Amino acid sequence: MAGELRATDAGRDVRLVGWVHRRRDLGGLIFLDLRDRSGRLQLSLGPASAQPAVLERARRVGAEWVIAVAGRVAQRPADAVNADLPTGEIEVLVSELDVLSESETPPIPVAPSGGELPAEELRLRYRYLDLRRDELQRALAVRHQACQIVRGYLSSQGFLEIETPMLTRRTPEGARDYLVPSRIHAGEFYALPQSPQIYKQLLMVSGYDRYFQIARCLRDEDLRADRQPEFTQIDAEMSFVDENDVFRTGEGMIASLWRQVLGVELTVPFPRLTYREAVEAYGTDKPDVRFGMKIQDLTVLLQASEFRLFQETRGTSSRIRGLVAPGGAALSRRELDELAPLARGAGAAGALWLRSAPDGLSGTFAKALDAALSQRLVEAALLNQGDLLIVVIGESGATGTTPTPADAALDTLRRHLGVRLELREPRAHRWLWITEFPLFDYDADAGRLVAMHHPFTMPHPDEVRLLIEAAREPLSAESARALFARGLRSRAYDAVYNGNEMASGSIRIHDPALQQAVFRALGISDEEAQAKFGFLLEAFRFGVPPHGGFAFGFDRLAMLLVGGTSLRDVIAFPKTTAARALFEGAPAPVSAQDLAELHIAIADRQRRMIPGG
Repeated sequence: MAGELRATDAGRDVRLVGWVHRRRDLGGLIFLDLRDRSGRLQLSLGPASAQPAVLERARRVGAEWVIAVAGRVAQRPADAVNADLPTGEIEVLVSELDVLSESETPPIPVAPSGGELPAEELRLRYRYLDLRRDELQRALAVRHQACQIVRGYLSSQGFLEIETPMLTRRTPEGARDYLVPSRIHAGEFYALPQSPQIYKQLLMVSGYDRYFQIARCLRDEDLRADRQPEFTQIDAEMSFVDENDVFRTGEGMIASLWRQVLGVELTVPFPRLTYREAVEAYGTDKPDVRFGMKIQDLTVLLQASEFRLFQETRGTSSRIRGLVAPGGAALSRRELDELAPLARGAGAAGALWLRSAPDGLSGTFAKALDAALSQRLVEAALLNQGDLLIVVIGESGATGTTPTPADAALDTLRRHLGVRLELREPRAHRWLWITEFPLFDYDADAGRLVAMHHPFTMPHPDEVRLLIEAAREPLSAESARALFARGLRSRAYDAVYNGNEMASGSIRIHDPALQQAVFRALGISDEEAQAKFGFLLEAFRFGVPPHGGFAFGFDRLAMLLVGGTSLRDVIAFPKTTAARALFEGAPAPVSAQDLAELHIAIADRQRRMIPGG
């Protein structure tokens, strides 16, 4: 491989193939940069090594032509060494050159000048050319390496890699399924799997007590910049375990990845926070803990001030919470004025601030604090000179199922100030587990509970009896709302890395009676549960081990390992945010004959059937 040659290879005769990265014709000498997957290497062609016919052939080649050469490795002159290339100390003196394939002028540059890339849509349209870039070649190589590390680690822990079906039955797991019509069974459909959830539970019932799969998953949902309709997850399930066993396995796998790919030794076990603790301290269930700035409750203290907005919270469920930004008093007035719009963008009414300086406190509500209250605030908030206190008014979601607008505003302000004030440890790798997520959310429009994780998540031990007693039959809207108000917890958990959600999982229900109770709490009757999950419930009648597992987002792990900013950086052929594959033109219409074979008819916007459908 061209990129593998080094100065120790000087004097070797070699044969190389690859793409012409660049050509420079100096008249008597011609230089070609040859590129293959391993890197780049300079080829030198001149009268001393090459015949006239070879030189003439070299003058014809252009960028992205595919060539084969033979020659001898030689040291470059000292003043011609390229320190930016691993092969920069050597060149190959070419004696033979054959053109294997010519190239038209590429519509996008493989080596863009100045590092400026074409628009992403254009690069996705010509993805096979974009994939030749060094950055993407490295990204996919790291993805491959990570895949092998995961396989090796889990295999060493006694896991079996088992594939599960891609054509399956539609089950309500949250997102919308992709449906596949059956040609053989008219009017019936397969679903593409959102995850292997039910199958991996069935494997536990079948006695395969350690399963994993690097699984392809598909969800037909509205996309964001960090989502793809088809994605990959590291899926694992274990029998006879509790959360500690699952966490140890996940931590060991991640520690192996970080050690072998990045050369970073992670500290295990990872810290743990309950969902309520995370939202209370950070305003989010995926906190970035590379810096402090925990949220503090200042409600009682500031309600004693003369400030009208604080006084209006008396006797309400609204709270006054804030966070201290070390060194934040140095921010300019323009930078401080940016904070309120940021809070409003997150859904809160705004944000208030105080600066601490040698001459006292100043800011939006400083005049409403007398000397004694100012001193109490400084002591309670641990507000040092030069610090900034940001305050947001609103309810907290720490005892609910989702962070509130006030939580989201505090999280947004905290992250913003962490970047602006350079408070994050730049080389830190902070992992943690968030545990005890809520078991249910409440759909007010439908008047029923919905599963926060999925219907097979084990309730917290303290909630099991209450749940079974409350759900002896499918719940009415009033009963569902009352049960929701109890704030039931689950044994679901997430893994978070530097403020990014990286994995989710749970201990699963293995008791058929408890599973039925959860279905009833979700408004699913016994008959409906049998129709939708009958194959799972039937298996549960024949001895089910306690089990649990996790699913790590593999695309996102690979993205972070290569230092990328988009999932599309580590996926060979990604979709756009509109779920389109640009270079192959998918999705695309199909013929009426194809539709007829699938027993499908298409309605136009006026709901009229298209002829031939």
